[in-house]
Amino acid sequence: MAGAATAILIGLIVAGFAGTTGAASAAAAPVRAEVASGYAHTCAIRTDGGLWCWGSNSSGQLGDGTTTARATPARVGDATWVAVDAGTGFTCGIRADASLWCWGSNTRGQLGDGTTTRRTAPVQMGTATGWATVSTGDSHTCAVRTDGTLWCWGFNRFGQLGDGAVVYTATAPQQVGTATNWANVATGYAHTCATRTDGALWCWGDSSAGQLGLGLLSYQTTPAQVGALTSWDTLTAGHFSTCATRTDGSLWCWGENGYGQLGVTGTYRTTPVQVGTDTGWAGVRAGLDTVCAARTDGSLWCWGNNTAGQLGDGSTTHRYAPVRIGAATNWTADVAAGFHNCAFRADDTLWCWGDNASGQLGDGTTTPRPEPRQVTLA
Repeated sequence: MAGAATAILIGLIVAGFAGTTGAASAAAAPVRAEVASGYAHTCAIRTDGGLWCWGSNSSGQLGDGTTTARATPARVGDATWVAVDAGTGFTCGIRADASLWCWGSNTRGQLGDGTTTRRTAPVQMGTATGWATVSTGDSHTCAVRTDGTLWCWGFNRFGQLGDGAVVYTATAPQQVGTATNWANVATGYAHTCATRTDGALWCWGDSSAGQLGLGLLSYQTTPAQVGALTSWDTLTAGHFSTCATRTDGSLWCWGENGYGQLGVTGTYRTTPVQVGTDTGWAGVRAGLDTVCAARTDGSLWCWGNNTAGQLGDGSTTHRYAPVRIGAATNWTADVAAGFHNCAFRADDTLWCWGDNASGQLGDGTTTPRPEPRQVTLA
């Protein structure tokens, strides 16, 4: 959930909670800073490839071999990682050799290891080493391989695995159709959206709040194209909503809007609606009912649910339009959003704010923070 001047921002767009990499050909990612937030835990990759996690650990989602919560970052082994994403109570990441690993809650097979056994340390997804991006939802996971194929596994009650609802739960990866030009994927609570290398956007799964962007309020069990445009770029999925940028820098959202997470006033939207008129958006990240996005000028903006101060504006007021976080102009597009939010700046410093009941802000306390605070990864 996934990962800063224009060239820097575009280069650092996160792959993740929902994957926000652009619609380009899938390929193994280089090592770079990346952050992901789950329901109450956080994981981040430093530019040296080290992976660090902290916060809630009741299901082993921190990957340290225990179920002990941590209020400060703890390193996950000594491997070199290139991508990470955090689901509700589990985590998945890709190593430098393009192997895929997952850990934490596995009640619905979301770890993809063929079981429903909880894992407190990373377990490899088979023996394949061709994984490019991964996105973790509430109880399902999807990932794109370097050959452009798309795979999903876990819970499938609403067809979020894209297989026509043939299975109810899949404990191992299964391919979504036969296309080999998938670029990026984003998983929500029970829906999935993905872009192809031609810039087309496809969604499937639950659409009870219009989160598929297909103009319907039911569900879709196989991928369906969202409109006819082929200019979609970065992509993210929240709890019951979806947001994406286009190649012209405009930002669009759709789905449930009870907290203003679509960046507009009014109720749910079943088709994409533009957020303002600005065309300088570099990347977007949604988590639960909160959304954050960076602009090409290095500013960071958030909107939606603000119950725990996760919008970073010093208040707990929900916002139906983007509100700027401070005056800094060196935020990257590598943002993680949810009840707590985190983001990297161009100087590779990591900042977190919002809910902190399980120590997910990494500052050694359980005190909520309505404004960004720096996190030390050491």
